[in-house]
Amino acid sequence: MKLACFFSGGKDSTYAIHLAKKQGHEIVCLLSVFTKSEESHLLHHPNLKWTKLQSKSMNIPQLIISSSSDDTHDELIVLEKLLKNAIDEFEIEGLVHGGIKSNFQKEKFEDLTAKLNLKIISPLWDSEPKQYMNDLLESNFCFIMTTVSSDGLDDQWLGKLISKSDLKRLDELSDKFGFNLNFEGGEAETFVIDCPLFSNSIKINKSSKNWDGYRGRFEIVDAELNYNA
Repeated sequence: MKLACFFSGGKDSTYAIHLAKKQGHEIVCLLSVFTKSEESHLLHHPNLKWTKLQSKSMNIPQLIISSSSDDTHDELIVLEKLLKNAIDEFEIEGLVHGGIKSNFQKEKFEDLTAKLNLKIISPLWDSEPKQYMNDLLESNFCFIMTTVSSDGLDDQWLGKLISKSDLKRLDELSDKFGFNLNFEGGEAETFVIDCPLFSNSIKINKSSKNWDGYRGRFEIVDAELNYNA
């Protein structure tokens, strides 16, 4: 089935593509929305401009649109327009997304795709957090943490490439502080810099950190595809 993917560049949407392709689907385009601010309940925002490198490395074209409002109703109108563009340009038959536990997000996407007579694929839905995170690393997904906003997660995690030892520490912190190990509750956001879908990894040349004592953000200032790896 020809699928589009709602794509933020993080581990969930990228791994959802990986699983959908393993199921035999063809991912024909990426759909990305530049949100008005970080307050969106439906869409993810950090470092979205650099998804163009991921798109190029996966050789999957990307459709981009901007939203002028954080209101969910307005965002859904924007998403519907983006899906209609994908239907017209790529003849998509369905949508894959990386949702895991958010019924709010899942229901909105299901209503939207049903309206447009599209199938919806949710390969990560209800996955067990520890198993999922282990599967990511076992599948050679390399990702960094780009935001943190939870007790137990400080600025040392910003920009950190997550290893198996890091995952063990995150598991301990998750138990202690009660955050979701897979970050499904928005405790952290991620950005994939390499995985089996990529022809070239992403090299971050310049970055900055912002930390207010509780929340933090890792901003990619300059990056490129690594053709020498």
